Amino acid sequence: MTEVAEERIRVLIVDDFAETRENLRKLLQFESDIVVVGAAGSGHEAIEVASETKPDIVLMDINMEDMDGITATEAILSEVPFTQVIILSVQSEQDYMRRAMMAGARDFMVKPPSSEELIATIRRLSVFARDKRKEFEKPAAADVAELPPGAAGYDSSHRPAGTVLAFYSPKGGVGCTTIATNIALGLDTEETPTVLVDGNLQFGDVSVFLNLQSKYSINDLTARMDDIDPEILEDVLLLHESGLRVLAAPPRPEMADEVNADQIRTIIQFLRRHFAYVVVDTASTMDDTTLAILDTADLLIAICTPDIPSIKDARHLFDLLHILEFPTENVCFVLNKMDRKGGISSEAVGENLKREVEAVIPMDERVVTASINKGIPLILSDRSSPQSRAIMQLMGTIKQRLSEAQEQEQEEEVKERPRMLGR
Repeated sequence: MTEVAEERIRVLIVDDFAETRENLRKLLQFESDIVVVGAAGSGHEAIEVASETKPDIVLMDINMEDMDGITATEAILSEVPFTQVIILSVQSEQDYMRRAMMAGARDFMVKPPSSEELIATIRRLSVFARDKRKEFEKPAAADVAELPPGAAGYDSSHRPAGTVLAFYSPKGGVGCTTIATNIALGLDTEETPTVLVDGNLQFGDVSVFLNLQSKYSINDLTARMDDIDPEILEDVLLLHESGLRVLAAPPRPEMADEVNADQIRTIIQFLRRHFAYVVVDTASTMDDTTLAILDTADLLIAICTPDIPSIKDARHLFDLLHILEFPTENVCFVLNKMDRKGGISSEAVGENLKREVEAVIPMDERVVTASINKGIPLILSDRSSPQSRAIMQLMGTIKQRLSEAQEQEQEEEVKERPRMLGR
């Protein structure tokens, strides 16, 4: 197989109707970067073919006679963990979507999907598949690092330092918590365990957004800073039903004074030794705590809405980041609550701020408010909504940015490495 062929996105089609399988195959055959490596007409056959072909993407019908697509998804992911499963169904009921996501599927599409939407989703998810494949190709010695903190045999010394993502806006109400919560859920997998930190110490709502009872909070860690270890961490972190771990904000606003900036910095550094991703939702105030969070961040996701006050505050933020000498390349600019009727386009915002808008999330207060009130994030409750898809695209952009930064860092290390021979 040539190098070009190896780089193509490997797709497996699963559907109990031969005509549907053929239609999907024809839909993909003219895409030079996609190759269909197999097709299966039943759940059992799908598991067998997936085990043999190791696809990047599986297009999975949810309703099959021998085994439903959700059960088949769970079985395939146990055999080929880096595979990204897209569930296809003629029904768009939320219960189907939720069950599919809990089984490990990465997207849910209603039949028949449009060619543009399907191909775009395949390409977006292929980024995750390749990243996860690389993780599984690493030496087995690193396997112990995949255990959660506090588990028997866990050894954080084998895990590379995790990535810290800070979500911030100088203006409240722009959707930082919504986006941070959904991104954390999307990043959290068995191979890339993720922790979500509520850095809004006075009025944090992360627990509310996830419908979690805040039995413990960050105060329980700061009270034991001198002897903090994985077992203590495991006791303090809240566990969401999806598997995501959460470090909650203090239960009462006045308790925020018990946590200082140095403690925040120490806790985040400790967490990054035990998790692949540390996602931090921040308060809108630029105080010592927020500065400590930014100081540890590998990537700052700056969020703005298309209205004059928010754009003005975003301009002040970028000016402040320049004064603080925060690297421009470590900022990802996101425009949330985009409404075409508002009269301000994403292009206009980018031109005004002299910043590229790297992600645009459409506005639908009804959908978002319902998600918040139920305590079920969008990517679990309504994966097919435009907001969910935009958030997933943002997650792909974030991973791409991090991958490019890592490659650049490696290139710079090679350039700086002293030559052993010659002058």
